[in-house]
Amino acid sequence: MTTPPLSRNAGDQVIDALDEDFSGFVFKIQANMNKAHRDRIAFVRVCSGRFDADKEVYLVQQDRKVKLSRPQQMMAAEREIIEEAYAGDIIGVFDPGMFSIGDTLCTPGHSFQFDPIPAFAPEHFCRVRPKDTLKRKQFIKGTEQIAQEGGIQIFKIPYTGMEEVIVGCVGTLQFDVFQYRLKNEYKVDLIMEELPYEYLRWIDAFEGSLDEDLVIGNGQDIKLVEDYQGSKLLLFSAPWSVKWVQDKNKSLKLSEFGRARF
Repeated sequence: MTTPPLSRNAGDQVIDALDEDFSGFVFKIQANMNKAHRDRIAFVRVCSGRFDADKEVYLVQQDRKVKLSRPQQMMAAEREIIEEAYAGDIIGVFDPGMFSIGDTLCTPGHSFQFDPIPAFAPEHFCRVRPKDTLKRKQFIKGTEQIAQEGGIQIFKIPYTGMEEVIVGCVGTLQFDVFQYRLKNEYKVDLIMEELPYEYLRWIDAFEGSLDEDLVIGNGQDIKLVEDYQGSKLLLFSAPWSVKWVQDKNKSLKLSEFGRARF
């Protein structure tokens, strides 16, 4: 016996774990669990009701109905295909690239979003590119998939491609993990250049054009970038530069935490 599953907040609502209607929360995504098949698994916590493998569910963030392919439960290295699951269970479903961490699944006809997992702003940044330019496709795929798992965040200079990206993380050990996984799982060797930035702020509002009217100086203390979802951000090398750019741009509103990502 164990403790019963807990209810979960969805904004102003509280979703009771004993509710008969199905709901679930995507809390983890893991790529390449089976290297032979290059699969990606989204892990879903069943928050209420009963999950049935043959029924459609509603993916709230994308406003679409989906059928979860080959739901399974895992114990160590063993996998078991299942037909049903109940509140408190963890199931893994094949992810073709449509899920993100924090997604809400529920019974069609219902619409609510579970409160997201807190996202911490990175404090370390590296400029990253592949050594072999012919491996651009593998580099992009690997970088995007690992970022969607939530261990790193990726940024790029606006209006440029993904041949070179800026990788941000909370701890420097994540750079080593990222480099190791790109080499071993995607066969891509990296060139990594540490950058001087330590602070990141999301741009919530600005009156004018970010490209033409935003004053950030010509030095390397401040850089305008965008994240995987197209949101604009600023990187800063020191706390004084945050205050400086706000003094120079009175209509600029910054936040330390952006919307939920991956």
